[in-house]
Amino acid sequence: MRTTVFLFFFSALLLSCNSSDNVGADKVSTSHIDPEHPPVMTFATPVYDFGTISQGQKVKYNFEFTNTGESDLLLQSAQGSCGCTVPKNYPKDPIAPGGKGKIEVVFDSEGKSGKQNVTVTVLANTVPSKNEVKLTGLIAAPSSN
Repeated sequence: MRTTVFLFFFSALLLSCNSSDNVGADKVSTSHIDPEHPPVMTFATPVYDFGTISQGQKVKYNFEFTNTGESDLLLQSAQGSCGCTVPKNYPKDPIAPGGKGKIEVVFDSEGKSGKQNVTVTVLANTVPSKNEVKLTGLIAAPSSN
């Protein structure tokens, strides 16, 4: 009997951890989207080629964008595709139609070599909610002297 009661409460505890408050980092609340006049996130340079760098160098780039839509743009999050790519700063306040913003991204080439293609995913109240920018380039292997 005790085992049955324990399993019941343990199961209830596990199910409660899967609450709808954490509906996923890949979705933005639809209450912030005007379906007839959605915001549009238009990047000036959606792909930045940093050229050839030496292993261990850090590349910093600001992805500039404009809200070319018809309602306020709200950014929820920005996340790199790996630990080497970190979005540092992005606007937290609404961006009006015609307004501009930037997302500062730092790429750390420590331990990397060869061709690199990394992505930053920006979640916003756009349709679709995922917007991507990319950094690409070549990391020269350290010379062995």
